[in-house]
Amino acid sequence: QVQLVESGGGLVQAGGSLRLSCAASGSSINAMAWYRQAPGKQRELVATITEGGSTNYADSVKGRYTISRDNAENTVYLQMDSLKPEDTAVYYCSARRLYTWYWGRGTQVTVSS
Repeated sequence: QVQLVESGGGLVQAGGSLRLSCAASGSSINAMAWYRQAPGKQRELVATITEGGSTNYADSVKGRYTISRDNAENTVYLQMDSLKPEDTAVYYCSARRLYTWYWGRGTQVTVSS
C-alpha cells in the first residue's frame, strides 16, 4: 500500500507561483504524476516523471510548470509559474508501485485574476 500526502496549495494572483509537494510512503515507487480537476470538468493529467527522471507535460502547462522528484525521499514536486485563473483546480498526486496507481487526497490551487 502507498499513501500520498500533498501540500503547498493555496491562493495566488495571476502571474504568481506555487510549489506543490507530495510525499509517498512505501518503497518501489516507479512513475509519479500530477493531475488536476477543475469544477465541472474531468480530471486531467498535468505532468509525469519516471523513476529515471524523464518528464512529460500537458500542452496547457508546458513552459510554465516543472515536475521533479527526490527518489531518496519518495517525494515529487510541481513548480508552477506564470499561473493563470484557468489553472484553478484541485491538484492530485499519483504514484505507481508495480502495476498499481495510488492517489493522494488533493490540494486546492486557486488563481485570482
